[in-house]
Amino acid sequence: MSSPVSGPFEIKDYEKRMHGAMQALKHEFAGLRTGRANANLLDPIVVEVYGQRLPINQVGTITVPEPRTIAVQVWDKATVAHVERAIRDSNLGINPTVDGQIIRLRMPELNEERRKEIVKIAHRYSEAARVAVRNVRRDGMEALKKLEKDKKIGEDEHRKLSAKVQELTDRTIKEVDAGLHAKEAEIMHV
Repeated sequence: MSSPVSGPFEIKDYEKRMHGAMQALKHEFAGLRTGRANANLLDPIVVEVYGQRLPINQVGTITVPEPRTIAVQVWDKATVAHVERAIRDSNLGINPTVDGQIIRLRMPELNEERRKEIVKIAHRYSEAARVAVRNVRRDGMEALKKLEKDKKIGEDEHRKLSAKVQELTDRTIKEVDAGLHAKEAEIMHV
């Protein structure tokens, strides 16, 4: 898409940071419950075992055997209760059922009010991503001003690079908005 420019200013660095904001948003969206079973829903859950805090996917295998069911096959029988407690304490609103070393999570139907609450959360996540992207833009613009002030780039190059940073910002904000629109449709029309 964009190529690195000559001199002390690398647009790729800012592109990478904006991409990071998009990846963080996608991760946040994956944790939002939509009524459909999704293994990523458990990503934020951390289990207290062996004196450590481990992500749930490091203590068991997570599968989606049915459209509305998530199963966690816990590897060590001694940690089943810890995993169950972590899921209960996660505020996902899902009641785990233990069957030996398998913990099943049945996804309840979402009512209209809960769907609207989840959409509001998605909007907050999106706004945080937009702010992160704008902060990267601001950093880029400040770096360009400093480079021009220090006579490392000329006025024309400053203007050209500023336009590239703005174009990158606009493109990333559009991606954030498109992601929000898709997630909102998924939540409201499950």
